[in-house]
Parts: sequence; C-alpha cells; structure tokens
Amino acid sequence: MADILDFVGTAIYGMLALVALYGGFVVVLTVNRVAQKRFRSTATADAFLETTRELLQKKDHAGLVAHCDTPDVWAKAVPQLVMIAAQNPRWSVERTREHLLETFERDVLADFDYRTSWIGTIVKAAPMIGLLGTVVGMIAAFDKIASASAQGVDPKVLANDISFALFTTAAGLAIAIPLVLCGALLQVRIGKLADSVEYDVDRFLEDLAESRGVAS
Repeated sequence: MADILDFVGTAIYGMLALVALYGGFVVVLTVNRVAQKRFRSTATADAFLETTRELLQKKDHAGLVAHCDTPDVWAKAVPQLVMIAAQNPRWSVERTREHLLETFERDVLADFDYRTSWIGTIVKAAPMIGLLGTVVGMIAAFDKIASASAQGVDPKVLANDISFALFTTAAGLAIAIPLVLCGALLQVRIGKLADSVEYDVDRFLEDLAESRGVAS
C-alpha cells in the first residue's frame, strides 16, 4: 500500500506541474493572439481605414488586397476581413456584412473560446488534483497509524504525509486562483477586440457603400 501511495503522490506532483505549465502557456499564447489580431491604437486603425477609403473610391480592388497584405497589418483581424470583401467585389454590402461577421466569429472568436475553455478546465481541475493529493496524504497517514506497532508512530512520519496533503491542496489553489484572474483579463481583452473589429468593419462597409453610391 505504501509503495502505491508514494507512486500516486509523485504522479500528483507531476500533474500539478503539468496543468500549471499548460495553463500559463495558454494564457500567454492567447494574450499574444489577441494583440496580433487587434490594431495597436485607434490612430493605426484610422490610418488603415483612410487608405482603404481612398482605394475604394478609386475602385482599386487589387490595390486594396495588396494594402491588406502588407507585413504591418496582414495578421490583424480587420485587414483580413477587408481582404475578403475586396476579393469578392460583386457581393452586396449586406451580404458582405453578414459574411465578414460570420467569418470573424468562426475563425477568430471561436478560436478564443476554445483557448479560454481550456483555462476554465484547468481552473476546475487544479483544485481537484490538489484534493486528490489531500486524500492520498491522509490515507497514507492513517495507513501508518493502522500498521503501527505498540510503540506508536513517529510523529515526523505522520507530519510528512499531512504536509503532503496540505501542500497539494495549496498548490491546486495557487494554480487556479491566478488563472481565474487571467481568464477574466482575457475575456475583457477579447471583448474589446470584438467591439473594435465590429466598429472598424462598420466603418469600412459605410465607405464601401459610399463608393458604390448605395445606402449602407
């Protein structure tokens, strides 16, 4: 029994380390992804849309595609959506709007939902793994008490098992609590990204409608 409990205890340490590392990896990856998809500032977005407006007025669809494919902006969400519209100039403004928003939700927001769902899973799993460690530690302690001789059990031996039980619980909470805060931060960042993209796409569609002489 003791050998099995020692093996499980070591495995629990390993699982806690893995979920902590993966949780941090997902947070960093998602923060970078949001930054990649969003313009650095309002001024940058305004400059991009101003050039886009000029190209629309000239009906230069090839130039618009090239403008969206420049190294400074090609990874941003709005230029990617504008490029789709530029590659399909025969679509109506309304159809363009629907397709761009659907593409944004499917290709960008759905990806963020997938990433943040992993964070939520780790937030739930880490305390449960810690609780498993608590149970294992207490089983080990009681097992030593049950198998003790008439002289009793060395308190230091029991202290090690109880310390393990409490440490794993604390470790699970120490992993979950920062990830809860990081998850909330990511939701705010993703929400701001969605709002800015919808606003900039609406501005682009207004310019598109104006260039075609129709109401947006």
